Amino acid sequence: MAGEKKYITAEELKKHNKPGDLWISIQGKIYDVSDWTKDHPGGDIPLLNLAGQDVTDAFTAYHPGTAWQYLSKFSTGFYLKDFQVSEVSKDYRRLASEFSKLGLFEKKGHVIMYSLISIAILLSVVFYGVLKSDSVWIHMVCAMLLGLLWILSAYVGHDSGHYQAMPTRGFNKFTQLIAGNFLTGISIAWWKWTHNAHHISCNSLDYDPDLQHIPFFAVSTRFFTSLTSSFYGRKLTFDPLARFLVSYQHITFYPVLIFGRINLYVQTFLLLFSKRPIPDRALNIVGICVFWTWFPLLTSFLPTWNERFMFVLVSFTVTSLQHLQFCLNHFSADVYVGPPSGNDWFEKQTAGSLDISCSVWMDWFFGGLQFQLEHHLFPRLPRCQLRKVSPVVQDLCKKHNLPYRSLTFWEANLSTLRTLRTAALQARDAVDPMSKNLLWEAVNTHG
Repeated sequence: MAGEKKYITAEELKKHNKPGDLWISIQGKIYDVSDWTKDHPGGDIPLLNLAGQDVTDAFTAYHPGTAWQYLSKFSTGFYLKDFQVSEVSKDYRRLASEFSKLGLFEKKGHVIMYSLISIAILLSVVFYGVLKSDSVWIHMVCAMLLGLLWILSAYVGHDSGHYQAMPTRGFNKFTQLIAGNFLTGISIAWWKWTHNAHHISCNSLDYDPDLQHIPFFAVSTRFFTSLTSSFYGRKLTFDPLARFLVSYQHITFYPVLIFGRINLYVQTFLLLFSKRPIPDRALNIVGICVFWTWFPLLTSFLPTWNERFMFVLVSFTVTSLQHLQFCLNHFSADVYVGPPSGNDWFEKQTAGSLDISCSVWMDWFFGGLQFQLEHHLFPRLPRCQLRKVSPVVQDLCKKHNLPYRSLTFWEANLSTLRTLRTAALQARDAVDPMSKNLLWEAVNTHG
């Protein structure tokens, strides 16, 4: 009969979850996105991780209303036979629709403009202080300001990477390259690659790259089994060196964060010069070349090697506060093993994230990411709107008996250190480290 709908079951849909054969369901309608992976603005990782299931909530979170009109060209003509929507998802989609009608996704405020002006002022002061002053103390103050500049730049890069922070797509891409590659030396292409995977698979031990820090850190004893990273495509080997380092991770946590920036530089180079398809590879390479021109040149104007070393160390120490914040948002939240599921989007995002409570006047310092849970639920929402929607998100979590954790900066540090210490003590059991794991994981359910 003409026009009659064709149906497949959820089990049949699951079979289409491999490269070259990627099907997804959005509101019960089946789409073939196999060939879209190479052109998808968010990269291939989100499609690969969520293929073979309904992804309506994830699609709603990441795409504006205008994106729905482009779905028809991917239609297979099939519909999901046993399509169901949970009460949590219904409320989540209703809330996203209300935010859209209120124009919250478009009301970006003037945060980006103020941030860019602040960055320009800080950069001018840093250059002036280094070039015009002979005082070692002035130089150290400039190093602190440079660290602060990197923090603010990362927030601008983060914002522009999630939504159109600037009037046009071209200006938005230019802002990303300036804030990321030019000013920090960290490729926006690398950030998008890892960050999109993090959002989609929030706190999955084997799918979320933001939790995969072996040999230095392990937030769960499940890393002791040498998990295979789906993201990196390699085994995270828990060898004697990893066991030793993890055994003292609660002690080395803060010092390692200071030098963690070096790893970000290395990861940037590894990605940009890999065989992996990279959008705007040439622009990203030019961008990091700009950074590795001005930054070494700036430090070369300092009079001695000791002072140059201290300048770099102080700037790294200040910007490590931002790396710390990212850890606080997730290290002590719930973790799981396996791929993300499109059917429990709201539940996984709330379980894997925690907020850091602070006064309004400190919002600039945290870049909106103190509302980490709200950001994960609505990643396109400008940071100036996150505090406004927080009470509504809290009510929705309470309605469905889901965790909404908001800790002070001090409490979040203690919670993270407890998580690291608990895993560290388990790692010290060199005789039989796995003997207590099942009981330990049952008692310590949040990583």
